[in-house]
This record gives sequence, C-alpha cells and structure tokens, in this order.
Amino acid sequence: MLTSKTKHYLHCLLFLTVILVFEIFSGGLKVLNMGALVPATEINPWVQYGVIGASILYILRLITFLPLPQVLFNFIGLTFYNAFPDKVVLKGSPLLAPFICIRVVTRGDFPQLVKNNVNRNMNKCLDAGLENFLIEVVSDKPVGLDQRRRIREVVVPKEYRTKSGALFKARALQYCLEDKVNILSDSDWIVHLDEETLLTENSVRGILNFVMDGKHQFGQGLITYANEEVVNWITTLADSFRVTDDMGKLKLQFLMFHKPLFSWKGSFVVTQVCNFFGHLNNN
Repeated sequence: MLTSKTKHYLHCLLFLTVILVFEIFSGGLKVLNMGALVPATEINPWVQYGVIGASILYILRLITFLPLPQVLFNFIGLTFYNAFPDKVVLKGSPLLAPFICIRVVTRGDFPQLVKNNVNRNMNKCLDAGLENFLIEVVSDKPVGLDQRRRIREVVVPKEYRTKSGALFKARALQYCLEDKVNILSDSDWIVHLDEETLLTENSVRGILNFVMDGKHQFGQGLITYANEEVVNWITTLADSFRVTDDMGKLKLQFLMFHKPLFSWKGSFVVTQVCNFFGHLNNN
C-alpha cells in the first residue's frame, strides 16, 4: 500500500513529465531539433505579415500570458502541497466545538434530492462525532423536510427583496441573515453548501478542526466530482478542472496568503456569523 507522500511524489513526477513532453513536442523546448508543431524554416513576421499584421499577432501571443499568475499558483499548489493527504484527525473534542449551521441553498425544484442529501449529510455529521450542529435548508419553494431537532427548513417569501437587489442564491442567503429569520449568534459558524454537495467524515473533521482552531474566520474546502455513478463522462471530465483549481490555486492562496487572491467558490464555504453581520453593518 503506497503512503500518502509516495502517491504525491508519483503525482509530481507524472505532472512534470506531461509538461516536459508537451513542451518538447510543441517546440517550447528545443531538444535535438525536435518539435512536431514547429515549422522547418524560420520566418520574419515583420516581412511576412507586415507591421500591422505582425503587431496584431504579437499582441495575441502576449495575451496568452494573462492567465500566467493563475497557472503558476496551480503548479505550485499541486506540487508543494500533498495532493493525497492522510485521514483527518480531530485536534479536539467535538463536544467543545462551537455551534455549526450547515446551510444548504436550493430553488426547491428537486425536493427528493434535497431530502436524500440532507439525510446523508446528517448521518455523516453524526458518524464524525459532530454534536452541536443544525442542517438548515433555504429554499424558494417548500421542500417538505421532516420536522427534526437538527433540521430546519426556511422558505424565502416571493415578495422578499434585498436592499441591494440581490437575486437567486444571494437573495436566499441574505434572507437567512434578517433579524426575524436568523437564529444564530455571532460566535456560531456557517458551512455553505449547494443542494447536491455531500459531506464526508473527513470534511466534517476538517471543519471541526478549522472552527476549533479559530485562527481564521473564513475557509474554503475541496469539492470532488464523480464519487458515485457517472451520468455523463464529458461533463464529468470537464468538471475535473474545478478540482484541479481547488487543489492548486485555491489551496495555495488560502494556505499561504489567507486571502482569495484569484477566486472563491460558492459552495463548501465556512465562515463565522459575525463576519456577515459586520459586513451588513458596514453597508
């Protein structure tokens, strides 16, 4: 059985090999005059295409450097940080953890999906030892969740309008923060999930460690895809780039700089309640 570090080293080796092979065959690196995509004879673009044509071509080539910072962050994040971390170990007792609200936002178009995922997430939380928590579903339409102690359903009224005119998901989340709706205190934490997002025991333990540590008031977790039945391989493979983004760019910006320098996802966001109300008061 390969260890976590061994898997990561093999991952880095394969990653660098793919980059090296691509650079050689595309002509980025000249090795023994190789380069399948490089023309056999050199041309002078200023003579071949004229000043205007050559200038346009050079500008287009320079534009390709715009994503370079994100590419570098992805590369560093995927190589410097272990891509195959070990099982998360709790750093403290879940009984001492602050109150956590797992807030799921949905339009309510697929109530059975929401019910199934709420039950699965509830079981994962209990299996991980989480005690002081609530799963709150915020929906535009009634979902019909079972009335249980750790489950709360909030339906956003059709006539509700935010001060900023926010729509859709932002509107629903804002409604939860209104004085007559909010039941959380400033010291509580919120885990934002989409209706299709499923928790794992590792993710719950990671959330517990994060909130008990208390060093930061915002956090972002890794979301993977195709963990169960694959319905469409094309869209699944397309989504794999989002996992790469999580493991590379986002991981580096949060672990090293503790800031969302490039981007921030809308799901699996962990934040303390006081941050929301502080932002609202400032606005």
